[in-house]
Amino acid sequence: MAKELKDLTKSEENYSQWYNDLVVKAGLAENSAVRGCMVIKPYGYAIWEKMQAILDRMFKQTGHENAYFPLFIPKSFFSKEAHHVEGFAKECAVVTHYRLMNDPDGKGVVVDPAARLEEELIVRPTSETIIWGTYKNWIHSWRDLPLLINQWANVMRWEMRTRMFLRTSEFLWQEGHCAHATAEENEARTVKMINTYAEFAEKYMAMPVIKGVKSANERFAGALNTYTIEAMMQDGKALQSGTSHNLGQNFAKAFDVTFANKENKPEYVWANSWGVSTRLMGALIMTHSDDNGLVLPPHLAPIQVVIIPIYKNAEQLAAISNVVDPLVEKFTKMGISVKYDDADNKRAGFKFADYELKGVPVRLVLGARDIEKGVVEVMRRDTLEKHEAPLEGIENYVRDLLEQIQDNIYQKALKMRESKTYYCDSYDEFKEKIEGGGFFLCHWDGTPETEERIKAETKATIRCIPLEGYDDGPGFCMVTGKPSPRRVVIARNY
Repeated sequence: MAKELKDLTKSEENYSQWYNDLVVKAGLAENSAVRGCMVIKPYGYAIWEKMQAILDRMFKQTGHENAYFPLFIPKSFFSKEAHHVEGFAKECAVVTHYRLMNDPDGKGVVVDPAARLEEELIVRPTSETIIWGTYKNWIHSWRDLPLLINQWANVMRWEMRTRMFLRTSEFLWQEGHCAHATAEENEARTVKMINTYAEFAEKYMAMPVIKGVKSANERFAGALNTYTIEAMMQDGKALQSGTSHNLGQNFAKAFDVTFANKENKPEYVWANSWGVSTRLMGALIMTHSDDNGLVLPPHLAPIQVVIIPIYKNAEQLAAISNVVDPLVEKFTKMGISVKYDDADNKRAGFKFADYELKGVPVRLVLGARDIEKGVVEVMRRDTLEKHEAPLEGIENYVRDLLEQIQDNIYQKALKMRESKTYYCDSYDEFKEKIEGGGFFLCHWDGTPETEERIKAETKATIRCIPLEGYDDGPGFCMVTGKPSPRRVVIARNY
């Protein structure tokens, strides 16, 4: 392993430090000069772009269009929906002035006290208020519905304790905001989008998730109901990886958004919102990666195949390139992203370690002797196994291998989750076992008081009430002994 990797903390020694080391050393992101904010570096952004492109296609296939709404929201908008403002009040960044001036004492610049805004502006923590203030002008009749809008944007939530990708003050995300004529349509759309997120997580991120409904304590501020996908990280903690909220008519009432129904009678519009963010990058890292670096699912890897030549002189390199150049063309036509790294400013050993660190799924190594033998060395990143394969038809071999890797890392993650998922009926046992992490399937009496007690005493929360599986019927709450209709998922979380 190259010298650069020697300082990568072992995950078993300190999982949190391992994660931080990996984000930086793999060239994904770094902390910025602004507290709580990060710089997403080109390699990290390339992964996000692939996520974005796939999700954007999935959204459009389900009928949505993209739009863009302002970064700044008038403070008065937040006053219209009481639960919503209560949920975000402590996280809001507020703009009070619109101009700087030279310091009269000659010490740089200061805020011009005469340039105070008549109404403060909030840097968007989420866009429900500004969007529903806009929809009032767009929606008049049932013929204007449904309105299916998505926005790709940045948001600001003033976080006190930050970690790159997982929790930062500024982050990138998409937020969908839909308007419907009926409660039934609205609920169907809310569910459809959580299913879309689950499909993306499992098919592209190779990350198994549990779909479920949030408890009242955990649901989105201002929502009637929140659907979630919960993933387990390798340390046994949960990561909320996507949410879809049924907002009912709350925001329509707050902003007086009505429409004339088919009987020409006024009705309030039904609303939902849904989103995923750059937090998915953190999920990707912590679901699959190891002590050698990133392990990327081929469906999201910016570079799916890297080809490294082994040569002693320019003549050998030219001979290898004559073989590789047509191969690169074949890969490209197949839709496989490939990099031929023939740079002479880095040793082959450094390249091996670097691409291993960056999680490139397949590495091909080709030397003059390999060409003579008609073979190529293949290494798969998920298992670190090396073997020889025939050079003839290698493009088809690699195409199939990429799909094998995609499936293998999904199955590995699923097996890991299942091995750390426990049915638990004893609160004492739960308090003991939660220290080792994992998902706990427990009966809960449905009260916020019991939920708060669990959180206060164990630092674990009810992640969701599963929509599918994990239901062995009614029982009794592990804390109070009161009746419980079904089990819920409880875990510590990021």
